[in-house]
Amino acid sequence: MATFFRPHYVARVQRHTPRTRFRLPLLLAPVAAVLGLAMIIVNAPPAPATDAQLIAAYNDRWGQSLTVPSTVETPEIVRDSYDATPGIETLKASGTNYDWATMVLLFADFPVTEDSVTVITRWMRQENYVDNWWLRNNPLNNGWGAEGGTFLGGNPDLVDAAQDVANALTTYAGYAGMRAAFERGASAAEIENEIWFGPWATGHYNDGAHWSYVEVPVVTAPASAWG
Repeated sequence: MATFFRPHYVARVQRHTPRTRFRLPLLLAPVAAVLGLAMIIVNAPPAPATDAQLIAAYNDRWGQSLTVPSTVETPEIVRDSYDATPGIETLKASGTNYDWATMVLLFADFPVTEDSVTVITRWMRQENYVDNWWLRNNPLNNGWGAEGGTFLGGNPDLVDAAQDVANALTTYAGYAGMRAAFERGASAAEIENEIWFGPWATGHYNDGAHWSYVEVPVVTAPASAWG
């Protein structure tokens, strides 16, 4: 019986190197993160504009320009002048015959003009002269409001006397022409004409013939006369 020899097969062990499988999603994740960060940086909002930039932008759109010639004529400015009228206490402290005349005009609410003051001081001289114009505290010998109601009556003080004269000038019908002249700030001649020819008394300084135009000196009354 024949003997068959079976060849011995040597088994070859093949080593298979495992293939590396790339996981695409894992690799792309870092890339996407980098790209996303870049886009965030690129798309970040701009810094707020400064005040200077805002003003410049406004001027570029809305600004206006004005061209002025090299030589510009400046118009002359005319300012109104004004005079300050002293108050009653100031006049009282000064205490002259001119102050008393001014006080009468103030109490009567007449314009205080140089002519009006001059006429009253002349009138005072005709009644009580100059050196003692405050006699009986009744410089114009006015019976309106004076003691006894006559021109020979006195007044408590010169301020009270000025108020009485002002009341007479503004209310007594016989003084209507004189009142109108004082109210409109008439000239001295117009006011004096109303004194001479008005229906307020008799005599009227011989219709002005006994009226003196010599400048009336400034005389101060005693402080006691002012109250």
